[in-house]
Amino acid sequence: MENTFVEELRWRGLIHDMIPGTEEQLAKESTTAYIGFDPTGESLHIGSLVQIILLMHFQKHGHTPIALVGGATGMIGDPSGKSAERNLLDEATLQKNLNGIKSQLEKFLDFNANVPNAAKMVNNYDWMKDISLIDFVRDIGKHLTVNYMMSKDSVKKRLGDDSADGMSFTEFTYQLFQGFDFLHLYQAENCKLQMGGSDQWGNITTGTELVRRKVGGKAFALTCPLVTKADGTKFGKTEGGNVWLDPKRTSPYKFYQYWLNASDADAENYIKIFTLLDKETVEKLIAEHREQPHMRLLQKTIGKEVTTMVHSEDDYENAIKASQILFGKSTSDYLKSLDEQTFLDVFDGVPQAEISRAQIENGLDVVAAFADTGFLASNSEVRRALKENSISVNKEKVSEDFVINTAHLINDKFVLLQRGKKNYFVVKVS
Repeated sequence: MENTFVEELRWRGLIHDMIPGTEEQLAKESTTAYIGFDPTGESLHIGSLVQIILLMHFQKHGHTPIALVGGATGMIGDPSGKSAERNLLDEATLQKNLNGIKSQLEKFLDFNANVPNAAKMVNNYDWMKDISLIDFVRDIGKHLTVNYMMSKDSVKKRLGDDSADGMSFTEFTYQLFQGFDFLHLYQAENCKLQMGGSDQWGNITTGTELVRRKVGGKAFALTCPLVTKADGTKFGKTEGGNVWLDPKRTSPYKFYQYWLNASDADAENYIKIFTLLDKETVEKLIAEHREQPHMRLLQKTIGKEVTTMVHSEDDYENAIKASQILFGKSTSDYLKSLDEQTFLDVFDGVPQAEISRAQIENGLDVVAAFADTGFLASNSEVRRALKENSISVNKEKVSEDFVINTAHLINDKFVLLQRGKKNYFVVKVS
């Protein structure tokens, strides 16, 4: 018999807290649940991937997922897990962000109306924009005491932090707004469950409490642990910032590399959390990996599964080919087929020099190319390296009579010089 949604999450290590009765509710009937997504950017990043995957598992087990994008709450800012108040977004920026997020979510969830448990996307601005302050205070605010709201960890942490600027009334009301979302979806969509990260427990249970006090209903909550890295650094961050789901912000090559560079300890976690592979397959992969950790089987599998899921099979194949460039397993033709962003990502940090287009159009002899750009110290050093057969242009070995011209340009603007296996230099033509 196929496992239930909760059992699925349990073996994957995806349950942190659950209101008693949640598992029984989900076993009893097909249930509707929602998760809120923060619209502070046009793209979600891999920190949001856990929430997306929760909804994917939920739909796969016959339940109805709702993705709520916080058009209204995004104008306020959630204090949970934050040490300072956020900048508020204007309506035009918010709308742009909502459109970007919606198109991303459509890749993971089935929104086809013909499916009985089709996913839905809602924007809380739609039901909040017309409610007056008087109505909100009278109909929602009176059901929750200040004592109850002050007892939440997200509030206590901010109020007890002497170094912070305190907490504005705007942020303090955030849990009321999120509670109102749950109440609205409970009444409009028969939505009985809210899910999210463990930092959302306070906000989510405010919603279940509001449903109980306002309409006498029984609502449920389930949170998953926040993903952490074994070395204590923040998950989803690189030196260059967030790892985004949008290929324009984080190329598929860099995205793949992020997973490939995971430590063994993290990889055992990630394979359960971020792939949809079944338990038997995952356990087998972990066992094989422990026998031969140097093969990096887990990292390669995660990279493949997640890059294909977020981007595409082609993007994954290209990321593999791009990865092989640095290990000498690629051709000049493949190098020329790389898009500019991937090329720059692969050779990120490699020394560069700029030359004029005229120099290339007139033909640039290989000795000048290596010496005049500063890659090698002198003409004699270049000639010595040529005699050793250790000089390559665009991954192909060349001799002293070789001349670089416009036909050798990658993306009509780059030439890749190389000495030996690992010394690279990028010439940019302007």
